[in-house]
Amino acid sequence: MAEPRTRRCWLTLVIFAVVVYVIVRAADTPQAATSPSTGTTGPATSAAPTSPSATASPSAYDPAAYAAQVRTRAQQADVSAQLVMAVLYNEAYKPHDPALERAWQKYKPDAAFGIANMHRATFDEVKKGRDFAGRSWDELPDDRDLAIEAEAWYLHDLSAQLPPTSRSSLSRDQLLALGYNTGAGNMLAFAAGATPGTQAQSYLDRLHTNWAKAGKAVGG
Repeated sequence: MAEPRTRRCWLTLVIFAVVVYVIVRAADTPQAATSPSTGTTGPATSAAPTSPSATASPSAYDPAAYAAQVRTRAQQADVSAQLVMAVLYNEAYKPHDPALERAWQKYKPDAAFGIANMHRATFDEVKKGRDFAGRSWDELPDDRDLAIEAEAWYLHDLSAQLPPTSRSSLSRDQLLALGYNTGAGNMLAFAAGATPGTQAQSYLDRLHTNWAKAGKAVGG
């Protein structure tokens, strides 16, 4: 009986470590259903480059290492590669290791998965009619290219919902980033002139900080 107890102790320690890390970083998770006052179909795609490996690694994660995948998936989804990369930088606030993500998910079943921090419901909606329709949300921690592909198409779908003009001083890319973080409903409210709250503004501030290095990473 000692071995199962040891495994349970190990899992408890891992979950505790992740909890402490996330609390300290106090960051947002994407696709959250927050209100504007407090926060925040396209063609089939083809295979993406495989270098660096799309399989996740426990080593230090740098979004710029996936510039080739970002450029390919952004082009397929007809969205800005710089925006896709900037969102990856925004979402790099927590450790993207498959074992840690799954340990945290056992503690918090509604947690997001993958380097783009996507929730299950969002992934299941975005994949409809796409060439990754047969893939599963729980593959995201292990397949970083899949995470980037889903992110790019989600931004594509959000863009399709934005009106041609808005009453906001925010740029279209800023509105899309807010949509990624807070959901389409809040994005449309911001486009109509609602003022971003503290959490949404924090996400925008990080986007501004990451924008130049995201452009440099994708060569744009």
